[in-house]
Amino acid sequence: MKRLIAAVCGVVLAAAAPVASGQVSGGDAKRGETLYAACAACHTLDPGQNQLGPHLKGIVGRKAAAVDDYTYSGPMKRAEITWTAETLDAFLADPQAVVAGTKMPFAGMPEAKDRADLIAYLALTSQP
Repeated sequence: MKRLIAAVCGVVLAAAAPVASGQVSGGDAKRGETLYAACAACHTLDPGQNQLGPHLKGIVGRKAAAVDDYTYSGPMKRAEITWTAETLDAFLADPQAVVAGTKMPFAGMPEAKDRADLIAYLALTSQP
């Protein structure tokens, strides 16, 4: 498990910044915005608010468990992950496989295209 996390964390996107077309790693940010509705049940993009989960504003490029006013699980605090397109993709596919014991009650997003689109949207919302 630690090797998987280390391997995923070892791959760093140079910019993780979306291109002008709203695409990151083949993702469609416009479609990702629609997919984000499922995330909005537990997460907000408002950095002044947390819900059941921490806010996701600025998630791309942020270290795991870095929102100061959110209470993370012990495993997430110890994860030593930086959220890149690759780490988000792995986590969204199967959160428990990447951070065993995370308190995120999400079974995973099985479709790679859906994950790419959602990550493209999150990357857009992470820009200043």
